[in-house]
Amino acid sequence: MGRTTFSRLIRCTLHICGIWPYVPSTVVFRLYWIIALSTAQVFQYRYVVMNFHVDDFAEYMDGVSCTMSSSLLYIKLVILWFYQRIFYDLVQMMSADWKDCISSRCSSRVMIDGANLARRASRWIVGMYVGSVTFYSLGVLAGNANSPETLEPYARDLILKMELPFNISTNLIYTTVQSVQYYYLLFIACGHGTINSLLVTLIIHVCGQIDILRESLTKISKCSVDSMDEITLRSLIIKHQRIVIFAENIENLFTYIAFIMLLSDTTIICCLGFIIVTSKMIGSAAYDSLWYDFTIEESRTMLFLIVRSQKRLTITSGKILDLSLERFTSVVKASLSYISVLLAMY
Repeated sequence: MGRTTFSRLIRCTLHICGIWPYVPSTVVFRLYWIIALSTAQVFQYRYVVMNFHVDDFAEYMDGVSCTMSSSLLYIKLVILWFYQRIFYDLVQMMSADWKDCISSRCSSRVMIDGANLARRASRWIVGMYVGSVTFYSLGVLAGNANSPETLEPYARDLILKMELPFNISTNLIYTTVQSVQYYYLLFIACGHGTINSLLVTLIIHVCGQIDILRESLTKISKCSVDSMDEITLRSLIIKHQRIVIFAENIENLFTYIAFIMLLSDTTIICCLGFIIVTSKMIGSAAYDSLWYDFTIEESRTMLFLIVRSQKRLTITSGKILDLSLERFTSVVKASLSYISVLLAMY
């Protein structure tokens, strides 16, 4: 096997996910994913529907988030399976780019650096997903061990919130279910990490091709313009056309995946906006009350409530940034500013 931008980890997980096109094992892996995801989704959505009025809202939302994560992976896989021809064309173009770079030392250096970066990024992405699943599962198991109310198997929390068609009456059944759920979560994490790593790898590869074309154009100095033959100019034009086609194929492959992710993120943003707007209504309701007819101590307490309610309730990203529309627009403005600076530099 020749050089490639894909790491061994990503090639292996792409085979397991049934994304790598036109190999004998693709059909088997796709059937496995369809059966596993469909079965798990039935039990997960049963939990979501049957526990809609549960008292522990945080636990319920935890189950909903895990269910939505599996559904998103299901949709991503189906989209990539459907557009396997586009992915096959991308792989073929990447192989052709590696063959073309052998004759140029500069091109080889750019390609090798990009491949090393893509492999490191892929390992980090998949590793973070697997690590998060492992720590999440350990948290559930630790919660069961520290709670005196979960001595019986049927009273213990499962790693994944599911409404199973049987009762967990013995420790053997509980251990088996937990092991299967952890195995399932590992595959979900690897699936999400693989798809994200695939996008990162393709982007790094096309950026490397852009750098190679840019360096080739830079080498054409004023002294060599007259001596430049038609073959060299034609090769540069063909190189640019290949880059455009490669970028368009990435767009066609991931456009619907990005749309699904936008819808899911929009739902989260809408829920956060509902929390923010609702929290601001507390101060308005307190101000509209007859607080001025209260005693001095009661009025002072009410004023403290009004002042505190002016600080909106938010959900943060790592205790660093508020997830809000204002924060999103500020990030977009900053990104556009950085892009304009980079364009001015290059």
